[in-house]
Amino acid sequence: LGGLRTNAVPGVGTALSGIVFVGEGPGADEDRLGEPFVGRAGQLLDRIIEAINSRRLLPGLTLDRTTVYIANIVKCRPPENRVPLPVEVEACTPYLKRQLAVLKPRIICCLGKTAAEHLLGAKGSLGGMRGKVYRYAGAKLIVTYHPAACLRTPSYKQPVWEDMQLLAREYQAD
Repeated sequence: LGGLRTNAVPGVGTALSGIVFVGEGPGADEDRLGEPFVGRAGQLLDRIIEAINSRRLLPGLTLDRTTVYIANIVKCRPPENRVPLPVEVEACTPYLKRQLAVLKPRIICCLGKTAAEHLLGAKGSLGGMRGKVYRYAGAKLIVTYHPAACLRTPSYKQPVWEDMQLLAREYQAD
């Protein structure tokens, strides 16, 4: 569905840590390489994950692209990186549901409004969805700003860090 694409972008990692990050959809770099979050937003996500390690938010656990799982709501790049259409999201939903069922994450971190609204099944402002712990198919689910939003609005980096601290607290609460 949608426009021209080079590669489907199913996801990367193992979720051995029990942590899954879900974004909106692949961009140009992701489409070219067939891997999610490899452009500027992905580099920022890598730095966020590294900060969880360096600040020892999860003692005894090392997070990286091999121990977390990174996926998107849609598996193919929407034309011009626009927000995925409902028909595109519907086409990819069964695949994402199967991924999450197989991975059985302890925590899902929604990166951005599109992922949050889809997995929560509710519309809302991202600010209003942040700071709460939801449930999705047996996993805890939290919501934070998309790394691309942090690149556009650097003041979002502090709330994202607060959300990563929430993720760590909830991870350890089990």
